[in-house]
Amino acid sequence: MARRGNGRGWNSKVVGAALGVTLLATGASVWTAQAGVADGSSPEAAAPAAPGGAARATARTIAHASDAGARGVNITIDDGPDPQWTPQVLAVLQEFGVKATFCMVGPQAEAHPDLVKKVVAAGHRLCDHSVAHDTTMDKKSEAYQARQILDAERMITEASGGVRPMYYRAPGGAFTPYSRKLAASHGMRPLGWNVDSKDFERPGTDSVVATVEQELPNGPTVLFHDAGGDRAQTVEALRRLLPRLKEQGYAFGFPVR
Repeated sequence: MARRGNGRGWNSKVVGAALGVTLLATGASVWTAQAGVADGSSPEAAAPAAPGGAARATARTIAHASDAGARGVNITIDDGPDPQWTPQVLAVLQEFGVKATFCMVGPQAEAHPDLVKKVVAAGHRLCDHSVAHDTTMDKKSEAYQARQILDAERMITEASGGVRPMYYRAPGGAFTPYSRKLAASHGMRPLGWNVDSKDFERPGTDSVVATVEQELPNGPTVLFHDAGGDRAQTVEALRRLLPRLKEQGYAFGFPVR
């Protein structure tokens, strides 16, 4: 499993929050190596309880498959919500009738609850992407990992009006057996990705589109971003890719829980 292939970072000044979020992301693509780790977890996928209720445990192995079947594609959007780019991403998804999974950084959600509620109202799913997007979380103590995961879960749930995240995506893929077990015990299936669109690096819209099309045979879960800088290339890439993939017989779904 490759990860942290390209060092990159950005600072997000969170409105109304004291915490400055530093994001160091990764250029990883294929996560097949951990997809089927045998760790004694239950294979059954249980959805979180109703808003405000206690979450039910889910599988702790890293999810990659799509509930849309063999030709399924899972669009996942990381690092937001962002007041400039998340609405544009939502508009493109609505235009083409596609649902996505939004992996949110806790303070970003806390600062923009209106956007979190819009994501939920549009039928998309929420994912916990930690508090500080620390790609070295797997080198830190269990207490630190727990704070990063559970504080973000609380921030996202409160911002959404009580809708819990259904997944947990470790920053840069920095999962540990402990973090996967903890997330799963809170109803959040660990979520990897198979295709890194490389949109974070802003290589040009043509390059983002080509990367997704070339790497999609690796698996259905595609990584995009709606925060951390100018995401105009992401918006345009989605505008091109979504109808093109539909024409090629792909269906859009959610990661299997």
